[in-house]
Amino acid sequence: MPAESLPTVIGKFYEEYMQSTPKKLKIVDAYLFYVLLTGIFQFGYCCLVGTFPFNSFLAGFISTVGSFVLGVCLRLQSNPQNKNDFTGISPERSFADFIFAHVILHLVVINFIG
Repeated sequence: MPAESLPTVIGKFYEEYMQSTPKKLKIVDAYLFYVLLTGIFQFGYCCLVGTFPFNSFLAGFISTVGSFVLGVCLRLQSNPQNKNDFTGISPERSFADFIFAHVILHLVVINFIG
């Protein structure tokens, strides 16, 4: 089996992702990418500038990590390939759970800021 180059593998992955992934999951993936970049930016800012208002940094970073985890849960429950694993949960129910958990998460984050 010949070794394939990295651009070839990435190209095949991209083509298959674009063809076989539903539009709803692509939107969730874009959200996850945005939250990931936000967390990286916050961590980089903390390393470069410092953590003077440490509660603010910690609350923001906890918010991004929590949002990412909730987004991954939404993606897992909304994926049609995982229907057998989540038999009693519809995509609408998983989205409602996602929104409810986000409200609770951000109430905790706002409370932590002070």
